[in-house]
Amino acid sequence: MPELHPAVLAAAAKPLVDHRVYTITLRRMGEFIEVFDRLAMPVLMATLGHPLGFWTSVVGPQNQFVHLWGYDSLADYEARCRARDSHPGFPAYLAASGHLITAQETRLIRRAELPLLQAWMPGASA
Repeated sequence: MPELHPAVLAAAAKPLVDHRVYTITLRRMGEFIEVFDRLAMPVLMATLGHPLGFWTSVVGPQNQFVHLWGYDSLADYEARCRARDSHPGFPAYLAASGHLITAQETRLIRRAELPLLQAWMPGASA
């Protein structure tokens, strides 16, 4: 198994995670991923930082694209979202992806501190 990039480990240690789920138009996932990678990722990396990762649904609700981003606080989340929304490249992504996304869910979730699990968490001290 490949080692995780240090930026992913740093993002995984954040106490607040933006859990985002986009439902994509039937049979358009490939097109959406291409648009997202080409137009959204440069903006998101510049404004939100490194993501925790991306997934697509296999079992359960279908045609879902899931991405997670770590934040230090609600203020950090709000500041980086403002930077994303005001980035000059962001409107091109919104225009190119609007017809591909049928629904969006955004959740802010906090890490649950489980003492036994701490030894397995990135950045945990031994």
